[in-house]
Amino acid sequence: MLNEFKFMNQNELKQFLDEKVTLYNTPNFIESDPIQIPHFYTLKEDIEIAGFLTATIAWGNRKMILINAKKMMELMGNSPFDFIMNHTENQLLPLNNFVHRTFNGTDFITFIQGIKKIYTNYGGLENIFTLHQDTTSLQKSISKFKQLFFEIQHQQRSQKHISDPLNNSAAKRLNMYLRWMCRNDNKGVDFGIWKGIAPSKLSCPLDIHSGNVARQLGLLNRMQNDGKAVVLLDEILRKFDSNDPVKYDFALFGLGVFEGFKITS
Repeated sequence: MLNEFKFMNQNELKQFLDEKVTLYNTPNFIESDPIQIPHFYTLKEDIEIAGFLTATIAWGNRKMILINAKKMMELMGNSPFDFIMNHTENQLLPLNNFVHRTFNGTDFITFIQGIKKIYTNYGGLENIFTLHQDTTSLQKSISKFKQLFFEIQHQQRSQKHISDPLNNSAAKRLNMYLRWMCRNDNKGVDFGIWKGIAPSKLSCPLDIHSGNVARQLGLLNRMQNDGKAVVLLDEILRKFDSNDPVKYDFALFGLGVFEGFKITS
C-alpha cells in the first residue's frame, strides 16, 4: 500500500473502511471463518452454544480452528444444546481426548458443565450478557459472565480460556462472539439473534491482525493489544458509526488477513 494513507483525513479514512466492510461483510466471508460452525444450526440455543465453543478455541491456525470446532460438534452428536442439557457421564468420556492447542478435554468437559449451569440457573447465555450490560459497553458483562461461568467446580487452568476485560484483557474471542450474536445487518454473516443488546455497545475483536492495521491507519497508537487499546479503538470506530461500530472488524481483519495491508514508509 502507498503511504498516501498516512495523509487521509477522517472522512476519507471512513470511506475507505466502509468500502472494505462492503467487500468482506458478505456470505463469502463465512467459507473461511469460524462463524461457519454456528451457521450449521437453526435452533437458537444450538447457534449460541456452537458459537461460544467455537469462539473459545478461535486462536491459532484458522484451518485447525475449523477442524477442531467441527470435532467438538461431532463429539456432542451435532446437537450441542441437547447434549449439554441431557448428557450422561459416560457420554462425556470421549471428550477427554479433545485437544486444541492448550484447550484440552478437561477444559471441554468443564465448559460443557459451565454452559449447562448457565442455562439451568441463569436463563441462558443471552440472559447473562443482557442483564449485566453497561450503558455503553459489554465489557463488564463479559467479566460477570466469567465469574458466573466458573461457579462450577473446575481446575484453575480452565479459567484462562475466558478473558476478563476488567483485568485489561482485549477479550478478542468473546468480543467476536458477541458480534456474531448481537449484530444483524441482514448481510448473512452475523446472526443478530440476541435482541436485547444494541450493536452500538459492541467492541472490536482486537488481535494482532486488526491491531496492526489499526496502527498503520492511525486509528490506534497504543502498541499493546489489550483492554485499554480496545477502549481507544472503540472511541474512534464509534465516531465513524455510532450505531454499528464493530462492522469495521470486517475491514480491519480483511485488510490484515486477506490483503496483508502495510503502509510503506
